[in-house]
Amino acid sequence: MSNNHSRKFGRILAAACAIALSFGMAACGSGNDNNNKATDTSDGTQMAGVKATGELGKKPKITFHTPMSVVNNSYAVLQKGNGAALQKDNHICVQGVALNAKDGSEMMSTWEKNTPDCSMVMNEEGTGKTYYNVLKNQKINSTVAFGVNDHNKASTSYIMAITIVSQSKPMTRAEGDKVTDVPADLPKVTLNEKGAPSIDFNGYKPGNNLVVQPLIKGKGKKVAETDTIDAHYTGWVMGADGKPSKFDSSWDRGKAAQFSLQQVVKGWTQGLAGQTVGSQVLLVIPPDLGYGNQAQSKIPANSTLYFVVDILYDYGQMQAQQ
Repeated sequence: MSNNHSRKFGRILAAACAIALSFGMAACGSGNDNNNKATDTSDGTQMAGVKATGELGKKPKITFHTPMSVVNNSYAVLQKGNGAALQKDNHICVQGVALNAKDGSEMMSTWEKNTPDCSMVMNEEGTGKTYYNVLKNQKINSTVAFGVNDHNKASTSYIMAITIVSQSKPMTRAEGDKVTDVPADLPKVTLNEKGAPSIDFNGYKPGNNLVVQPLIKGKGKKVAETDTIDAHYTGWVMGADGKPSKFDSSWDRGKAAQFSLQQVVKGWTQGLAGQTVGSQVLLVIPPDLGYGNQAQSKIPANSTLYFVVDILYDYGQMQAQQ
């Protein structure tokens, strides 16, 4: 539950494009040399003269004549992958290397420390139309180069080559082992056929401490308090009749939400940090870790907040999911 509601963070290649590239910035393009024509079209133009050699799925050796004039949104498919075809809406992980277009020097690389960027989602919203049109027909272990004209004071232009190393199908609900030792005096949570929760307060009397109770234990990585996650959630407060009053639910909107755990109420940050991807967690958040004495829409001041959260994906992960 964000203090500013759900905020969507576009981070295409946050590691590989740390120099300038991010969603919402027209800094990266893509290209293709004459011997390896792309099979699709994009808003960009094909970039000639850039080549890659080396074993598929390993760090490629990128060569081009220098100095090279780079056009934004130009692209080149340098190596056609030998793995599975990329699937729409999947999360993908990429390794990247950026080379100065002026002299060919390496500016950065994620390969040496094995820190792929897993923030990209394979759809137009998740990559931008130009990049989606380039990437949608690629396979695992493909290497694609993008031309970047950076708008910094030095007017740096560079070639960024990404290699797609893995993909994973997004979860639609918590997946893992049901927790069997949930204290009997906590609120009772039931799920419908799609996984959406409802809650019965079960006579529970909240105290001043944060309650964090896993209901399903996922098998994914542990979430860090600095990570951004995809989550399905529903939140309730106690109504005037003493029954649950729902104030927000991603399930009702039919789409999981994306949250930075640095930009949510403290109860979310503290409660979800250390939980694993795939888990479902019951949070009972006292006012001082929620909205305190500040009333929100549908949330009275000094309210205890009740949440059931399904952790579906962690954008902070730095290792490719195989």
